[in-house]
Amino acid sequence: MVDYRIDRRSGVATYVQIVQQTKQAIRLGLLAPGDKLPTAREVVEATAVNPNTVLKAYRELEREGLVEARRGLGTFVRRSLGAAPADSPLRAELEDWAARARESGLEREDVAALFTAVLETHYPERAAHAAPAHTPQGDPS
Repeated sequence: MVDYRIDRRSGVATYVQIVQQTKQAIRLGLLAPGDKLPTAREVVEATAVNPNTVLKAYRELEREGLVEARRGLGTFVRRSLGAAPADSPLRAELEDWAARARESGLEREDVAALFTAVLETHYPERAAHAAPAHTPQGDPS
């Protein structure tokens, strides 16, 4: 089961956060094909979001072919994504790295920026399709 966490200060639409978190759970193997997603009512109770927002997220996931709604039964995962199980040794290494980064005084945003920069170096094809990053005025980078 997925435990949705909505960050109302993130600037990311709530339905997009639900879509992203569902995809992450599928990618990590926390949700597998055949698994049932929480009902809209369960998500509303856990997150205090509008039911229409949850339904919009589920419709987007369905449009992408990741889930299917079965009338009277619920919404179920149709297919998996990626190959990065939650218990991967790489995850343990990343956990250690993140702990060291925090101990060295890096803030969350610093870690995210550093990780994104390294990711773009190793996966440049994704960077070319991403939206341009916002650079504050006066910042030459």
